[in-house]
Amino acid sequence: MNIREVLTRETIRARLGKLPRQLLMSEYFILILCIVVFVALIPFIPVIASAYNLSNLFSNIWPLYAVAIGQTLVLIIAGIDLSQGAIISLTSVIGASLIATSADPILFSKSPIWGWLLFENGGILTNSSAGILMAVIVMLLVGMLIGLINGTAIVYARIPAFMVTLVTQTFFAGLAIYYVKSENIINLPDGFTAIGDDSGGLISYALLITLLLAISSQFILSRTMFGRWLYATGTNLRASIVSGVPTKKVIILTYMFSGFCAAVASVLYSARMDMGRPTLGSSLLLDVIGGAVIGGSSLSGGKGKVLWTFFGVLFLSLLGNALSLLNVPFFWIEIVKGSVILLAALLDVTRTHILQRSI
Repeated sequence: MNIREVLTRETIRARLGKLPRQLLMSEYFILILCIVVFVALIPFIPVIASAYNLSNLFSNIWPLYAVAIGQTLVLIIAGIDLSQGAIISLTSVIGASLIATSADPILFSKSPIWGWLLFENGGILTNSSAGILMAVIVMLLVGMLIGLINGTAIVYARIPAFMVTLVTQTFFAGLAIYYVKSENIINLPDGFTAIGDDSGGLISYALLITLLLAISSQFILSRTMFGRWLYATGTNLRASIVSGVPTKKVIILTYMFSGFCAAVASVLYSARMDMGRPTLGSSLLLDVIGGAVIGGSSLSGGKGKVLWTFFGVLFLSLLGNALSLLNVPFFWIEIVKGSVILLAALLDVTRTHILQRSI
């Protein structure tokens, strides 16, 4: 064996030894994991690769991804938004109450909106030519308003984001239930439910809306000064203030954008389910934060990408879909999801330590 062959073998061994570390540090690690898991599951669950299942899987992904985009930007500034679920629930019933084509007086006569927003023959915007558009705008504005409340309280009252958004989550979730007295608002117009129609397969309005939101968000993060301010604020708040970054403005606008994304998701979910539901967002928080964290957004701030979040949402949705097809009980699905999110957080810590050692 000559020297060249020895060197070649040593080079190959060195590269193979570095491969696990390079894979772990790759920003496409979760995507690769998704592909591996999907392929590995096909022999055990052949239906998982069917066109119907894939269409249903991605129909569930788009609204979840929409709200997770807002959470990603909040995590980048080292914050957290626990109120997104309540925003989804409240905006869902508000929008539905404005455009419902009819309502049962037996169910809604005790609701505080009965007789001035909602009537037996529908909502106040039912007969308006621009009623659906106006209702969607109202939903988006309500989401942004709650985000404004969150951001203002965090910045000026100096209350931790966790506590502020936990309080607003509780308050607005309760308000959504009070708004309709725990009843679902059905009989929504066809023009609105068409937004959630997924009968066209993988291509749908939900896909186009979410894709537009994702592209716009990524452009803000990577191509604008505001995006630089976001990362700077999350990396070191005090240094950002000293450097002249308008951190108060950044924080408030970020929480407003988070509320906006939650309202977009509410439109997509409500249209797909053909109803306004006061508990629509109550079970989504784990998946929203989990998708962002699994994708690589750091809970300590300063790191995250919109594309990474898509990988995280895809993995979490694929995992839930596979467990459902295996008829795993619901509580076990939640346990598995929680464990995966914990592992993702540990992975983030591991990556950080590796980077620090390499510097």
